[in-house]
Amino acid sequence: MDWKECINKRIVKDVKEDKNLILSTREIAEMKIQSAEALADKYYIGKITLLYDALRESLEALALEKGYKIYNHECYTSFLKEVLHLSYEADLFDKLRKIRNGINYYGKKASESEAKQIILDLHLLIRKFKK
Repeated sequence: MDWKECINKRIVKDVKEDKNLILSTREIAEMKIQSAEALADKYYIGKITLLYDALRESLEALALEKGYKIYNHECYTSFLKEVLHLSYEADLFDKLRKIRNGINYYGKKASESEAKQIILDLHLLIRKFKK
């Protein structure tokens, strides 16, 4: 789904900046990062889902700063690619979104070695969008 389609389908809406909402969203993302880090390595599936949530919330705060409220995870990919012109990050986010959806909705497991790379990728994007 491209950015224009996200807007036309009203999955993305223009919003006024709400500093309290942005701050709160970032704080919740940080709590989820800390929760993920508190888990033992053997709970890598939990780490992946918590870190993905933190990443998505970091992107939500970034979108809010840019004047958008996004109601669909796929549209965050379009936001990254077409609004922020971050193609690599958009593709990586979309890959991580599909992995997380596989875990949450389809019972797909990641191996421990795959999980290590997934967690590294999540941290990479989280760091980039925390700035």
